[in-house]
Formats: sequence, C-alpha cells, structure tokens
Amino acid sequence: MYGSLRIRRLAAAVICALLALGCTSGSAGSSGPGGPEEEDPSQAADAGGEFWVDPESPAARQVREWEAAGRAEDAEVLRRIADRPVATWPPGEEDPAPRVRAVTGAATAQDRTAVLVAYNIPHRDCGQYSQGGAAGAGAYHEWIDSFAAAIGDASATVVLEPDAVPHTADGCTDASYVPERFALLAHAVDRLKQQPNTRVYLDAGNPSWITEPARLADPLRQSGVERADGFAVNVANFQTLRDSAAYGHQLSELLGGAHFVIDTSRNGNGPYEGGEEAWCNPPGRALGTPPTTDTGDPLIDAYLWIKRPGESDGECRGGPAAGRWWPDYALALARESGTG
Repeated sequence: MYGSLRIRRLAAAVICALLALGCTSGSAGSSGPGGPEEEDPSQAADAGGEFWVDPESPAARQVREWEAAGRAEDAEVLRRIADRPVATWPPGEEDPAPRVRAVTGAATAQDRTAVLVAYNIPHRDCGQYSQGGAAGAGAYHEWIDSFAAAIGDASATVVLEPDAVPHTADGCTDASYVPERFALLAHAVDRLKQQPNTRVYLDAGNPSWITEPARLADPLRQSGVERADGFAVNVANFQTLRDSAAYGHQLSELLGGAHFVIDTSRNGNGPYEGGEEAWCNPPGRALGTPPTTDTGDPLIDAYLWIKRPGESDGECRGGPAAGRWWPDYALALARESGTG
C-alpha cells in the first residue's frame, strides 16, 4: 500500500526537487511510555513524502496570489500549509469520480498515495453546519461505488464518513436511521476494499467527544471496522497528539488490536478552552505534526492532515460556510505553528 518507505521517500525527494514543491526528508514524531511527543510543525522535517501534495490547493493558490501582491512574508508562512499533503474531500452533491480520478491520477504519476475523505452519508451531520448527504441508501450505494471505481489500482487512503459513527453513539442521529447507517458504512468498507491498493479507516471521533471508547466499539464493529484497515481519531478536531494516541490505544484494545490514524492538521496548540462550540473555528490554534507514516507506534499507521487547514468549520466566529477557504484563519494557524 504505502510501499517501501525508504524508496518512496527517495522518489518523492527527486520529484519535489524537480517540481519545486518545497518538500524535505526526515522523520516526525516519536513515542515512548508517555506517548508521542508534540513537534513544532514549522521546524519538523517532512516525512510525508509518500503522500501527494496538491499544487492547486487553496493554500497553494493563495501563496501565489500573495507573492504576486507583494505579501512575500505572509506567502512564506502559508507554505507551512501549501507544501504539506492534505486530504481531498470529493463533493457529495455530485458524482465524485472526476475529482477522485484527478487526484489519484496525479498521485500515481508522482508515485505517491492520495488521501481522500468519503463524506456523503444520508442525514449527514444531523442537520448542523455540514448537513446534507445522499438522498437515501440507493443514492449512497451509487456514490460510493463511483468513488471506489475511480480509485482503480491507485494507492489511496480513505477516511470514511467523519462523524457518522460517533453521531450514532451520542444520540444526535435519529435512532430510526441507525441500522441503515451501519449497513451503509459496512457496504462502503467492503466496496472500497475491493480496490487492491486502498486503505480504509472509519471515523471514531475524539477523546473530548465520546469520552468512553467502549460506547464506540460495537457501532464500529457493525460498521465493518474489522474488514477495514482500522479507524481514524481526532478528525477536524484539536485534541493533542498524546491524548489522541491514548484514546486510540484504548479503542484499539476493545477492537482486538485495530490500527488507527490521527488527524494532526490543527492540534499543535491542543483544544480551545474558551466555551461553547470549541470545535468551530477556535482562535489561537496551530498546525500539528506534518503527515507521515513514520509514527514510531506500531498501532498508529499515520498522522494525516484530514481536515484541510484554513477551511472553515462553519458559520461561527466570523467564518464562512463549512468547507470554504478562509485565508485569514489559515494564516493564523500557520503563524501560530511557528511560535512553539
């Protein structure tokens, strides 16, 4: 799937040099009895060369725009996002195949792994900021089939349906929808795993949300986690690497040693302690450990930037609609990551 790390890093280094994408080599993160150590992401070497970096991401386009406008210092700071691999979230409102195919094709051309998020479950986000999703089971089957088929033989890591499982455990999702949701997620796992080089991780919330991991174990089993490659922790949240790893280990033990990935996109300063909706565009946050499979922990397959840093969580604290690029917030995240 990820291939030989040493060979892929060498290939990535050559490619980065040719394309001037600003990549470096090295390692990120270490673990010991106390769990992974936090890093200053502005100083950490990029061990994420096995993952594809989008040269046309909003951050990359913003860098070019600011350079042209004479904002060279801001542009350089924003490269802390633009030069890192971040996940692609194909649209749920339309056929995902064109976007998936474009991303996996570009990644394959550079001998890298594409990171994708499948986010179109019916009754998505309980009607909150990211409401929407497929119209029903049939529509979701068609959408996930198109998504999977577009991956083909490419190397891909798919984070499956953020919030979908935790929302069944916290009571947010209407109980009448829960059996269908588990069936849809299990089907999605099986369909995606038909692709020979695709890894799949079901979302499992974060330690500040479902504080008792045992409440998620059975929902994850019913959603097909035992046939997936594992689960994802801290997606779009701000929990520290140490706390996320501890939470993942607790859940892994309940699931017979399941592996997991951690979203480190915005957890450099940990969670916001400033009151309600602490998860929604909180101020003072920072980028976390750069994406890498070199985690130093046999159960943690990767640190990933699943939430795209600089894209809004929703219309709160002056932010635009969920998923929209917000350059001021992106710059603040990048600046804060350089103060550690």
